[in-house]
Amino acid sequence: MSFLKLKYTKSHTKIFSSLILIFWCSFLLNSLVYSQTKKDEEIITIDSSIVILNATITDSKGATVNALTKKDFRLFENGFAQEIDFFEPQKTPFAATILIDTSGSMAAQVSTARAATIKFLDGLRVDDNVAIFNFDTKVTLVQDFSNLRDLNPQVFDLKANGWTVLNDAIYDAALELEKRPEKRRAIIVLSDGADTKSEHSASKALAAALRANAVIYTVDMSAMNSAQNKQSQNRSVLKNFAKKTGGQFIQTPGGQAMRQAFENIVADLGTQYTLGYYSNNSENDGKWRKIELKIPDKDLQIRTREGYHAPKN
Repeated sequence: MSFLKLKYTKSHTKIFSSLILIFWCSFLLNSLVYSQTKKDEEIITIDSSIVILNATITDSKGATVNALTKKDFRLFENGFAQEIDFFEPQKTPFAATILIDTSGSMAAQVSTARAATIKFLDGLRVDDNVAIFNFDTKVTLVQDFSNLRDLNPQVFDLKANGWTVLNDAIYDAALELEKRPEKRRAIIVLSDGADTKSEHSASKALAAALRANAVIYTVDMSAMNSAQNKQSQNRSVLKNFAKKTGGQFIQTPGGQAMRQAFENIVADLGTQYTLGYYSNNSENDGKWRKIELKIPDKDLQIRTREGYHAPKN
């Protein structure tokens, strides 16, 4: 009996030892897989540092030039040449947000802004996506991203009332665009430019737009009878948003001119060039870096973002 018991015990000991060995092998394998996964995640994080810029090229008459190739462009950051790692011509789909100012100062302009928005949606291509926000005392999403050419009924119910949170609207729109898969992104602002209630400054709103690689188009909706000094100040704000991101400031009296302006914007987005590069400056100092995009033909005009802030540790 004792012999049989000893034999039984040794047999189970071997089985138990084998189970321990299997456990440790499994543990080591999982550790290696986890380690490799972390490395993959780190690579993905590094890849997200690509700097994207959208460029519109026009000739001396203002007509869009759309036959350029990657080899036609030269790219510089703070004066140092950069290698263009990513290039897509004008057929790339875009994501855009339309921001309609519905504050009290826009009482006579909301219907005009709505008509211009309809004109913009008419020009969408199959893969383009647009979201519509209105902003007064707060920012509200009234139509989520889609390629639909019809306006949500909620847009027709918009009324002018309250304060103006222009900076907050641009900031929020940039955050939404940052989540989008499209590399070509735009923010279209219809406003008189008078911010009266935002939590974010204009510089923070601009930084968010640049971080999202979004071009800003600003359409001046100020009333004709606005005070000259105030109107000039507000237009300066709208011009700065457009200039720094490579967009356009559009001053129009409304009506057919407004609708034509929006038709031009959607055409502009459809004929841009999208370029990307990894900066050869590895310093994470948060400093401003100036971008220059050049082409051999000096008669052609280039409109793109002026630069970006480097990541900061």
